[in-house]
Formats: sequence, C-alpha cells, structure tokens
Amino acid sequence: MLKPGKRRRKIMSEINVVPYIDVMLVLLVIFMVTAPMLSQGVNVDLPQAEAKPLKSEPEQEPIIVSVDKEGRYFLNIGEKPEESVGEDYLMSRVAAKLRGQKNLPVYVKGDKNVSYGHVVAVMVLLQTAGAPTVGLITETPQNSRHPK
Repeated sequence: MLKPGKRRRKIMSEINVVPYIDVMLVLLVIFMVTAPMLSQGVNVDLPQAEAKPLKSEPEQEPIIVSVDKEGRYFLNIGEKPEESVGEDYLMSRVAAKLRGQKNLPVYVKGDKNVSYGHVVAVMVLLQTAGAPTVGLITETPQNSRHPK
C-alpha cells in the first residue's frame, strides 16, 4: 500500500532522441573532416578519349602508376602514394604485389602534357615487373566530336 501523500509515478513511455541526434552530428562532422583525406593521389591532367569503362573485381584495388607532366612516377600502393618513386622501387613494389595476386589489373595514368616516351617507358617497366597487360586511364571528353 501507498503511504498517504505519496503518489505512484506514471511510467514514461517516450524515447529521448536528443543524445542520438548529438551522436549523429558528431559522426557527421568526423566524416566531413576525414572524407577529403581518403582520396589520395596525384593531380594529373588526363587526356580525353572515348572509351568504355573497364570491368574489375570490386574487392581488388588495381595498381595505378601515375606520370605527371614532369615525367615523375607515382604509385598508388605503398606508404606514401603522393611521393614520386624511382624506377627500381616501382618495379620491385609492382613485382611483389603481382606475386601475391597474379590477375591484379595494372593501369597507367599519364598527364596529357607528358612526353609519350615517359608513358611508354613506364609501360615497359611494368611489363618487366611481371604485369601481363597494362591499361591506360583517360577522361571522357566533355563535348564529343565523334558520333557514338
């Protein structure tokens, strides 16, 4: 029995969502800050060409070698993909990665202002390292002059 003057409290059946909103906003800020850091790479002005996108396995990250307009090589695998690498380092890293995964796609991303010889040289290096095929990455032209 209840003592006189004491009332039984009514059970509250509402959910307080304010803490959930606070957590969501904190996560949103974290994702907004870290998202630009996730896309690393080298700024390369790609040549434009009409080509169909290549199909690749979603769980396999391809090996991409970028050649900037000065002819420096950048490799997307390794500790620092934004730093240029030498020919020996490039060949050893690609060869080691291809030993682990034989059918890993290998691509060259060459700046449109780089000498054609630099692109051919990196393709030869990749073949020497054990890449069976090497693809070229291009951008789709904005105003196509060719009929589809």
